[in-house]
Order: sequence, then structure tokens, then C-alpha cells
Amino acid sequence: MLAAAAPGIVTAMASPAILRGTAARRISLQNLHTGERLATDYFADGRYMPGALEEINRVLRDFRTGDVHAIDPNLLDLLNTMSTRMDTSAPFHVISGFRSPRTNGLLHGKSSGVATKSLHMQGMAIDVRLPGRQLKNLHAAALSLERGGVGFYPSSDFVHVDTGRVRRWSGV
Repeated sequence: MLAAAAPGIVTAMASPAILRGTAARRISLQNLHTGERLATDYFADGRYMPGALEEINRVLRDFRTGDVHAIDPNLLDLLNTMSTRMDTSAPFHVISGFRSPRTNGLLHGKSSGVATKSLHMQGMAIDVRLPGRQLKNLHAAALSLERGGVGFYPSSDFVHVDTGRVRRWSGV
């Protein structure tokens, strides 16, 4: 798990993912709201790379407020595995990464589909699509991993994945 010690400082704490091997792990992201793109090795030589994690935190920040929060490395590992399952190196299109409590409250006020205690506020959830791959296949890949929550939103064209307890749901 990650913790932000202070703005701009990221520390890696012990995580079960560190114990799962030493092979390099890469992630490719495109924030649809800011236009930012990032492709980086975030894990190498048996450890998470602090500089890469800082870059990921920045790209997945709350675009409405500019707030940056540490993203759970297990979420990155989940996306990495999904990308492998989908046999692609294309960037995940990010609809929503970290959400500040302020933003989450605003969205919850507009839609009952936004949880009041959303894992987005803890850096443990992301809403994505994957260009060149059908949404239903991305959803199936996420479900097959059984590593957290998976929400399917075909009308809004995204899949929600998080590192909370294993559960599933469909939305609009």
C-alpha cells in the first residue's frame, strides 16, 4: 500500500503484491479529462518505483480539484493483470481515478450510483475502458480475477474496478 507523507512525497509500505515476484510491471494510462498520457514501469527489481508512483498519482488526480492522493499499488497490479489478460499494451482510458471527498459528494448529489464512501476517495478504485477491446470482454477479464469490486456500466462505456472486497454490480 502507498501512503502520501506530504504533498509530492510518496512512500511504499509493505504490500502482499511485493511478495508476488520481481518481474517488471508496466502500466499505460490516458486521463480523458486532462489529456495526460503515461506509460511507465512502476515495479522493478522486486519493489515499487517511487518516482513512477508519483507520476501515476499525478495523472490519476482529482481533475476537478487538482488534489493528488496515493493510488493503491494493488490497483495498479490489477490493471496490469487485466492488460495482460486482454493481450494489449494500449493505454487504459481513465474516466475517474482518485476523487476528493468534495468531488465525490458533488457526484453523489447528482447520482445515486455514486457511493458515499467510494473507494475512489482512498485511491483504491478506477473507472476505465480499453481502446480496441470490447467493454464486455474487459468486464469479463476483471471478474475472472476475483481481486475486488467490479462494476459494469455499458451505457456510460466503462468498467469500475477496485481493491475492496470481491463483489459485482451493473449500472447505467
